[in-house]
Order: sequence, then C-alpha cells, then structure tokens
Amino acid sequence: MSGRVGDLSPKQAEALAQFREKIQDVLPQCPSQSDHFLLRWLRARNFNVQKAEAMLRKHLEFRKHMKADTIITDWKPPEVLEKYFSGGMCGYDREGSPVWYDVIGPVDPKGLLLSASKQDFMKCKVRDCEMLQKECDLQSVRLGKNVESITMIYDCEDLGLKHLWKPAIELYGEVLTMFEDNYPEGLKRLFVIKAPKLFPVAYNLVKHFLSEETRRKVMVLGSNWQEVLRKHIDPEELPAIYGGKLTDPNGDPRCRTRIQQGGQVPQSYYAREFIKVQYDQCVSISRGSSHQLEYEILAPGCVLRWQFCSEGADVGFGVFLKKKLGEWMKAGQMQEVVPSQRYNAHLVPEDGSLTCTEPGVYVLRFDNTYSIFQSKKVSFTVEVLLPSSDSQSEPGMNKASEQETPSSH
Repeated sequence: MSGRVGDLSPKQAEALAQFREKIQDVLPQCPSQSDHFLLRWLRARNFNVQKAEAMLRKHLEFRKHMKADTIITDWKPPEVLEKYFSGGMCGYDREGSPVWYDVIGPVDPKGLLLSASKQDFMKCKVRDCEMLQKECDLQSVRLGKNVESITMIYDCEDLGLKHLWKPAIELYGEVLTMFEDNYPEGLKRLFVIKAPKLFPVAYNLVKHFLSEETRRKVMVLGSNWQEVLRKHIDPEELPAIYGGKLTDPNGDPRCRTRIQQGGQVPQSYYAREFIKVQYDQCVSISRGSSHQLEYEILAPGCVLRWQFCSEGADVGFGVFLKKKLGEWMKAGQMQEVVPSQRYNAHLVPEDGSLTCTEPGVYVLRFDNTYSIFQSKKVSFTVEVLLPSSDSQSEPGMNKASEQETPSSH
C-alpha cells in the first residue's frame, strides 16, 4: 500500500489514528489538519508513530522560529538575493503539480555568501517552500484532487568549480537538511538537465544530505531531456528554452519574470571580505624551504579542492603533476598544473579547486624559498572530491605523503 489516503493497509490506518490522537495538543498549530498532511510525516518515518510525532513537533518549533506562517507576506529578502539568487516557479506538470526551476550556472556562490547572511538564505528557501505549499493547496482546490508535491528541474548548464566552493556546499547541505526535516514528501521528482562531467562530483558532495527516498526521485537526463520534460509537462506549461511553448509576455523564452537567472554579484553588495574557515592542518615552513603535499589520483574526473591562509606574510602556492609517489622532485622537474605564485594569504584566505583530467601524483606546493629571514606558518585544508558512485564507478585515491624540503635539494 502506498500510505496515501484511500490506499492504506489496516496497520497504516491504525498508525494514522494513533498519530492524530498523540498530536491533538498541537494539531491547531499545523498548516493543515487533513489526513493527507499527517500521512506525509508518517510516510517519511515509515509509519513509526513515535518518530513521526517527534518530527512534526520539531517542525512546529521550526515554524515558530522562522515565522513560517507569515513569511510570504511579512518578510522581504535582501535586494542582493532578490536580484542574484536564481530559481522560480513556472507552470504545472501534467498532473497539476507546480514546477520549480533552479538555474545553477549563472549563480555566483561566493558573491552571494559574502553579501547575505546564512539566515537570509535559509529564510529565502523557507519562503519558497511555503509559496510552493500554498500553490499546491490552491491546485488541490482548482483540480478537486490532492496536490501535495512539486516537480523540480535543475538546469546544470555551466555548473563549474566555483559552485564546489566549500562554504557554499556546506550551506547548500544545511538547506537540503532543512527540506528533508520540514517539508517531507514535498518533492515528486527532480530532473537534472544539461549535467556536465563535473556533475557526479557535485552530486557526491550533497547526496548524503538526502534521504534514500529523495535520492530515488532524482533523475539525471541525457541528451533527450527535452522529450522527457514534454512527457511530464505540457508544452504550453514548459518554457520555450526547455523545449516548450511558454514565454514571457515580451516573448522571452527563459520566462525571466518567473524564473530568476542569477548572475555575478557586484562587489558593492559585499558585507564581508571573506568567510571564516576551520582548517584541518597547520605547518611551519622554514625560511628558504617549501612544503609539498602529494595526492595520488587513480582516475580522471576527481577534483582537488583547497583552502589556506598564512600568518604574518605572503606565501607561494602552486600545483604540479608527477608520475611517482613519494619521490621528491624540484618544482622545475614537475609538470606545472596551477602556476606557482605568491598569495597575500595573511590578509585574505585563499581557496581554489582543480579538475584532475589525468591520473598521476598531484603535488600541492607551498613555497617559502624566496624568504631569506622568515619562516611561515600555513593553515590549510585539502580534499579530493570523488565522482558519485551513483553515476559512475568510484575511482580510488590515496593520500600519500607530505615533505618539507630546503631549496638546496
């Protein structure tokens, strides 16, 4: 049995009656008191009444904290999010569910995070969820049937390394956790379109925030994505840019009045210079020396991601490639992948990433060879991001060695 109204087993029906009884005291605070609404929480917890009750009570606390009941009318996002955060609701699928589009490529994660608070991002997403829920309720009335979930379309064209910036991924993880905890069963299906080669790496960073049930709803479409979308969404309801007939009144195929496109955030919006970061390791590099970190990449498609800061003065940094693990080589003997240069990492922390296009040993080299008198203390985090095994077999990777080397070697 699906666990929905009209399709309940005797055990599920009994669980629903128990659940309703146990939450009598808070039922008036719920956005809805219908069986449809209560069953969403039971399905999310496999009809374990105790767990569903704990989940719903926690959600009601969350609603109070976020002022979710009035967020649509009483809260206005900061201008930078209204202008440069992408996404929007546009049209309905063939079953009458609202369709939400997220346009990933043009988004400037660093610019947004330097300009708005984490709380503002969360509120923005809660407001979106509440608007979509309201739209589902309206559709239920219009169509005379229960509409409680949405179709999402993730446009991943131009998904790039900038979108894998660690603070942005961490925030996105918090947003996904908030969805899972507070809007269970709100997603019908999610179509990923125009996914580049980097997508499996990006998905691997966030998929652990999703429940098994949500993961099953994610469908990565191939080159026939327009055809698949038309199967689920009538062309009259699908923007022309995605293979339908819908445009804005001025003929815009992207329907920008409904779907925000994002864009580069002007620095005039920046409220802070950098995001505070916790580093994994710290090392002192003697004057006239360098420090090398080696990472053996066994399969192409992995991404190296790093963040570092130095104390007191600048430090050199570059990435090199060599064949053998553990064999020390001078910078000049290795293939330069990210050119070595000096960074004012004592003033502003540095971060970056690199897609490893070929297997080999990648060497991240902190350079202090130019410093005659001063040793440098460098704090850093380096990660190897693997592609998702859901979309391809997971390549292996070994963290190998670290070595500090005087320049005379």
